[in-house]
Amino acid sequence: MNSLNSGYLAQVLDRLHQRAEAADLDYRTEVMAELEAAGTTLEQVIAEKLAEERADYRKIYRDRADNFLAVSPAYGRFLYALARACKATRIVEFGTSMGISTIYLAAALRDNGGGALIGSELEPAKVARARANLETAGLADLVDIREGDALETLRDVGGTVDLLLIDGAFTLYLPVLKLVEPQLKPGAVVLGENAFDPEYLDYVRNPANGYLSQPLPVDEGRGNEFTVKTA
Repeated sequence: MNSLNSGYLAQVLDRLHQRAEAADLDYRTEVMAELEAAGTTLEQVIAEKLAEERADYRKIYRDRADNFLAVSPAYGRFLYALARACKATRIVEFGTSMGISTIYLAAALRDNGGGALIGSELEPAKVARARANLETAGLADLVDIREGDALETLRDVGGTVDLLLIDGAFTLYLPVLKLVEPQLKPGAVVLGENAFDPEYLDYVRNPANGYLSQPLPVDEGRGNEFTVKTA
């Protein structure tokens, strides 16, 4: 069974991706302009973004309340396939936004026979829209979206975690991972999208910390990191 082949769900996702494309056009243009500025490197842009987040990540993401900042269709299909492959029954997502990635993951849970997805989103308006999108997709019964700071909302995820998707404030990647880490089962998958924080990458790429990690060649350039809990 593959819910992504369902005509209805495919239509829902197609509409949401179109809305995301339109809503994020100005933001993507802004980022590209920063990258194309004379003498500016990707590393410099990332360093500036990290510094801004460390000053006040809540304000930055509240200023992006109308932006989807969503996964691409290709990455969404990868999320679904991976959740099916590891037979996930409990998934944690940091950075739910409007719920597009959540739909892909919840569809995999449904096709795996059921389970629970615990999501965290800082911005109240996004929580409301994500919940509505999941209702429309017919997957709301599998998902608990918790409103607020992930360092509080993900303290108790209710049991052993098969898959963790980290896709929120860059500077919280490592704190969120360490928060959920005790619940990650051996063999659990951790996906860091836009994993640009050197501290996070240093941690997951150090075998002494119990992980095997490498860059993911899906949507190259977006800083996707694929990590497996080995111990």
